[in-house]
Amino acid sequence: MRESKFSKRSVGIEWMDDLNCSGEVVEQTLRELEFINRMLGGNSISVNGIWKLIKSTSRQPVSILDLGCGGGDMLLLLNDELKKVNQKAIFKGIDANPHIVNYAANHCRPVASISIEAMNILSNEFRQLQGDIALATLFFHHFSEEQLVEILNHLHKQMKVGFVINDLHRHPLAYYSIKLLTKFFSKSAMVKYDAPLSVLRGFSKKELESILQRAGINNYTINWRWAFRWQVIVSKPNNKLKLF
Repeated sequence: MRESKFSKRSVGIEWMDDLNCSGEVVEQTLRELEFINRMLGGNSISVNGIWKLIKSTSRQPVSILDLGCGGGDMLLLLNDELKKVNQKAIFKGIDANPHIVNYAANHCRPVASISIEAMNILSNEFRQLQGDIALATLFFHHFSEEQLVEILNHLHKQMKVGFVINDLHRHPLAYYSIKLLTKFFSKSAMVKYDAPLSVLRGFSKKELESILQRAGINNYTINWRWAFRWQVIVSKPNNKLKLF
């Protein structure tokens, strides 16, 4: 019997994986991704996870690291949300593509508490960073399982409070829906190519559990969220967050 293309993660390469990609196609892609995440409710998954971790700590201000920050939209959203309750925070966005970093830096320039830095998450330089909370929104599906085990093992040591993962559930409905939507509504060739492939590079719950356990992480929750997303919250054992 022929194996379904949804039975295991794709190893296909997305345009966005090219760290030298630049120009209008990248900027158009970043604008469209911000719109897609906002309209489909994906951003709320990240915000919700960050809130849960913040409530488990008394740190003031709290430092938040956004991995694969793209255009910086999530940093701006988190800044707005935390200001509503007078929660002080210092934000740093990390992206390996210097062209995307320049775009994000300009986008976030009005907010003094946000800084953007070009850095590869696989580098020793990144592993020297320390913080309270890390966030990865639609970022970890770009890596192999072996890479993720190593990344998460180090990230768990680097963060004092924990981290949040918001990533894709590999599912036929998600794949064909995004393929149809981007075909008719996207103006970006990168989005049209990358969006369906991203779903194929997404995860099953069992795969996420295996990666976390191999990384030596036990204190976590994995919950399914609309639209076809996984919300993973990892809390350090010494925090008061009740995971359920």
